[in-house]
Amino acid sequence: MTDILGLSGKRSLVLGGGYGIGWSSADLLARSGADVVVADLDPERASAAAAELAAHGVRSHGVAGDVTVRAEAEAIVDDAAAFLGGLDVVINMIGFAAWGSLMDLDDDAWDLDLARNLRHHIWVGRTAARHMIAQGTGGAIAVVSSVSGIYGAPMHAAYGAAKAGLMDLTRTMAQEWAPHGIRVNAVAPDMILTPRMAATYAEAGHDGSEAAKQSIQPMGRMGRPEEIAGPLVFLCSDLASFVTGQTIIADGGTHAAFPHFKSANMMTDASNG
Repeated sequence: MTDILGLSGKRSLVLGGGYGIGWSSADLLARSGADVVVADLDPERASAAAAELAAHGVRSHGVAGDVTVRAEAEAIVDDAAAFLGGLDVVINMIGFAAWGSLMDLDDDAWDLDLARNLRHHIWVGRTAARHMIAQGTGGAIAVVSSVSGIYGAPMHAAYGAAKAGLMDLTRTMAQEWAPHGIRVNAVAPDMILTPRMAATYAEAGHDGSEAAKQSIQPMGRMGRPEEIAGPLVFLCSDLASFVTGQTIIADGGTHAAFPHFKSANMMTDASNG
C-alpha cells in the first residue's frame, strides 16, 4: 500500500506544467514518487516548476517549446525521454480558447484554435508512443479535453470543435496503441479557476463565483486545478490499468443536471401548496 498508484520511479512528462492544472498534475506526480519533466512555453516558468518538484526527492527538469510547431512539440518529448532515460507517463493539458461569434470567426482564428487544442496532440502522442514502443514497456498518456467538446460551444466554436476532435483522437490512439501496452485517456473539465481564468475574472471586476452559482451545475462553484490533476494522474496510475480510450467528465455534476431543476421545484412547491 506504500505505492498504491504505482507511480514511484515512473518517468513522466507534463506539457503545460508551469502553472494551473499542469502544475498541479506535475506536483501530484512528484509527490507520488514519479520523476517529472515540466514543459512550458516560458523557459523560466518551466525551470522554476522543476526546481520546486525536486523538493519531493525526485528527478526533475524543465524544458521549453511551442507545441503548435511540430518540430518543437516532438523535441520536447525527445528531450524529456533523453533526460529521464525513457518515458512512462505523459500528461498534455495545453489548450486555449478564443472567444467570438461564428459570424466573426475568420480562417486564421479557426486554424490557431485547432493548432492550440488539437493538432499538437498527434505530434506529442505519436512521439511519446514511439519511445514507449521502443522501450517495450508500454505507458500511459492523459490529455485535457473539455465539456465544450461534448455540448455546443457558443462564442468559442473552434475550441469546442477541437476538443470534440481530441476526444475522438484519444479513442483512436487508445485502440491503435493498446497492443503495445499504451493506454490513452482524457479528462473533460468544466469551469476551472486556473490562474489565467482568475486573472480574466479579476479584469472584469469579479471572481466568477456568482456565474457558477447561477449555472445548472449542482455544486454551484468553479473547480480547482488540483481537482482535474487528480483524475489525470489516476488515469496514468496502476489503479487505471484496465482503462483506456475513455473521457472522464469532471464538471461538478453539470452533465448529470436536469436543466429545468428550478422549474421542477416551483411545480413541486405549487402542487404541495
